[in-house]
Order: sequence, then structure tokens, then C-alpha cells
Amino acid sequence: MLSTGAPRAQLRAHLLASGLAGHVATSREASLRSYRAFAARDPRVTIGLDPRWSWSERDLIALMAERCGVSADPACVSGGDVIDPELTLCALDAFAARLGEAVRRRAPVLFGTGHPHRLLGFYAGLADAVSAAGCSVLTPAQGRRVDITTRFGVRTHRLVYVRGVASLRDDGAHEAGAHSHSPLPVRVALQAAADAGGPLPELVVGDHGWVCGAGQLGIEAIGLADTDDPALFVGEAEGRVSVAVPLDDAVRSESYRPLTRYVLNRACLSQ
Repeated sequence: MLSTGAPRAQLRAHLLASGLAGHVATSREASLRSYRAFAARDPRVTIGLDPRWSWSERDLIALMAERCGVSADPACVSGGDVIDPELTLCALDAFAARLGEAVRRRAPVLFGTGHPHRLLGFYAGLADAVSAAGCSVLTPAQGRRVDITTRFGVRTHRLVYVRGVASLRDDGAHEAGAHSHSPLPVRVALQAAADAGGPLPELVVGDHGWVCGAGQLGIEAIGLADTDDPALFVGEAEGRVSVAVPLDDAVRSESYRPLTRYVLNRACLSQ
């Protein structure tokens, strides 16, 4: 277990030991499928981003090699993917810097995740610290209906907040925790905030459609992304996502706790 304020070397070791970086569970096949779908502008993979540039599969492989550390060889088509822990650490530093800057200017912040079972605790720890530092953690559209198209058809969800972090609840489920890549939740939240006369977030922190949907609308957005989530890294390359942190986004939830402590320390928000 890492101690509070764990140094960079300890966090690097944790990233490798937990599978957050290094050899990750995401397969090369899954990543390549996502890159092909993104190149074809499949909305299930662009997740709210309308790319300004034309991205081929080879372009995306090169970008993801640069930003994540995956193989740059198009002939590598199978096996497990790899994330360079140094790239993760550098991105976490940039993530912490943007969060710290938002707190220093008392900017309203919106947190949202499409991975509530895995990442809720990571974002909730940040939301607690941001709130304690005097920033508004926004919770617009609480309980609002969001209809999501899935492979099973259109499913009705509700937007819920747990410890200041938004996620979706399936109307047919008894607990929060629907996995989602959709940008619709952030659009619903932002529209509700605008309809209520504000405030609007000056920073959105999250993953998947929360980051891409906000960035597409011109709101600063930072977040986490796996090797099969090229949209966040394209958004970063095109200047609409401020920071995309490469890591496996589906390991055990407790594995993200040291990252929360690291980010808060780097952002000077430790309590």
C-alpha cells in the first residue's frame, strides 16, 4: 500500500503492479477495432467529438503510440496492449496542474464518469478536495432522463450524482452504475445548467463522452482514457481536450486510490 504523498517512483511501481500501465488487459485487437471505427467516424467511438482533421487507422496508431506507448507497428495486430508508465505520470502531472489552476481561480467544476464501478472513487476524492478548497462542484440535471441507444435498443437511464460525481443509472436497475461512452449525459447536464441560468462549468473532469462532449462544446476538459479510447487523445491533439491520461480504465477500483492522492498532492489540494 502506498503512503500518502507517494513519490513518483513508488507510483510508477504501482502503475505497473496493478496493471494500470505497462502490460494492460486491453487487447491490441480491441484497440485496432476502435481505431478503424474512429477513422470511419463511428459515433460510438468518436463519443461526442467531431474531428477537425482526417484520421486514418495508421494516423491513429501513430498518435496512440506517441500518447500512450502502444506499438507503432501496423503489422502488430494481436496480443495485449502496452501503456508507457512515464507517459501516464507526465499526463497525471498535467492533469493535476489543470485541476489546481481551476481551484486557484475558484472555477465551477463538473465531474462525470462512464465507469462508475471502477472510477467513481477516483473522481469523488478529487471532488471532495475541490469542494473543500472553495470551488463549486456542480450537479445539474439530477434525476434527469437520458435515453441511450444500446445494442439492445434504446434504454432509459437517469442522471445521478454520488459524492458530486455524475453517472447514469439504468431505470431497470436498483443501483447506480451503468457503463456508458455516450456524450448525451454531459450535454443534458450542460443544457440544464444553462436553462437554470448557470453557473456553467469552467472545467469538466471525467472520461469517455463526458470529456469529448464537453471539449467539443468549448469547455475545458481533462480525463482518463484507455488504449481503445482514441477520441480523447485525438481531442487532445486537436486542442479540444486539455489532458488525456493514458491508463487501463477497468482495473479494481481500489487501484486508483494512489492516483487520487498523487493528483491532490501535485495540485496542492491534499487535506
